[in-house]
Amino acid sequence: MESVIDRACAAALYAEGDAALDTGASLLAAAPEADAEAHRRGEEFVRRAWDRGWHPADLVRFVRHELDERRAALAATLIAAETARYAELPPRWRQQLAELPAPVPRNRPDRFRYAGDLLELYRLLLRLPAIEPVGPPPGAAADQLHRPPAADEPRMLTRIRALLAKAEATGFPEEAEALTTKAQELMARHSIDEALLAARTHSRETPGACRIGVEPPYESAKAILLDAVASANRCRAVWNDDLGFTTVVGFEPDLEAVELLFTSLLVQGTTAMTRAEAGQRAGGAQADQDLPAGVPDGVRPAARPPARRRRRAGHGGGGQRHRRRGQPYGRGPAPRPRRPGRGRHRDRRADVPEDHDQPGPGRHRPGRLDARHRGRRPGPHGRRTSGTRRRNHGLSRACPGLRARLGP
Repeated sequence: MESVIDRACAAALYAEGDAALDTGASLLAAAPEADAEAHRRGEEFVRRAWDRGWHPADLVRFVRHELDERRAALAATLIAAETARYAELPPRWRQQLAELPAPVPRNRPDRFRYAGDLLELYRLLLRLPAIEPVGPPPGAAADQLHRPPAADEPRMLTRIRALLAKAEATGFPEEAEALTTKAQELMARHSIDEALLAARTHSRETPGACRIGVEPPYESAKAILLDAVASANRCRAVWNDDLGFTTVVGFEPDLEAVELLFTSLLVQGTTAMTRAEAGQRAGGAQADQDLPAGVPDGVRPAARPPARRRRRAGHGGGGQRHRRRGQPYGRGPAPRPRRPGRGRHRDRRADVPEDHDQPGPGRHRPGRLDARHRGRRPGPHGRRTSGTRRRNHGLSRACPGLRARLGP
């Protein structure tokens, strides 16, 4: 007869959809005696992940990316329970276990929901892909683990960490850059010393590898930064976008330098972005305070364009409000109005009688004395004629034979 955990896993893990998860969660929630067996089954799934090349940090990061933070904390609880049975752990594993989320209590917020989270996590762990192993697995023999650091290494690393901590805490970009540059110089010096020591002692140490998480947001920019840091420290980096990490290959001192420097640069970048965002918000709040009373929040007046754009658009002293008919907008200053008694037709305008706009024989129609006709004498048919036509009219009267050639 199958156990409750077998029936729940058969119903939920090998089928798609939420209905299968609800069926398995109902079976587990109705059997409190199956809780211990259900957690042992989860530890078995975690152990299979180690055989496929996964590390604790990689596994928690993948669960967080595929599911959510609650299932990631549940995976961290299973990881802590599974790794507790090993007598020896690689140094990187101990560091990763110390940074895992806090364990979650069982059956919270209720038995059905907790069982559903477990089964959904097991479904993901069952389908984990195999990746290239990096470093020894947990429980490996002592000779396969990394050797303890040299006597002078902790002092050098402590100094490097102190410089990077100062760079992260300062609010001046120039000081942060100088401190980071000094830390990089110490890393390079420490790596050279390790290489010389290995050459003198004929060390058989081979290059290793480590995985560094590249999480959203700005995954592409972070991966480019990590590649630059790895190249500066004689390492090579390979980014896996789907699984959310970068594999860095190099010697152990160089790998430690890459981890330290990359983490510090991320902290510095995040601090700078947070400070810039706070400054933008403060500027927006000050602009809101300067608005007059009665203006709703978030409504700001449009920014005034520069002087050059204002002249083009017709603002200020442009020619939009005083332009002539047919003149395009924004083409230089407004034209000055012409005043009577000035210009090259001054004498001619002085001879115009005062009743020039009154109707009568031989006079033009009222209202037609404008800029085009001002200063011109009436023609023989009551029309204003230009100077050239007046001269031609006088010649035609003196010489009647020219009338046919010159026209009326």
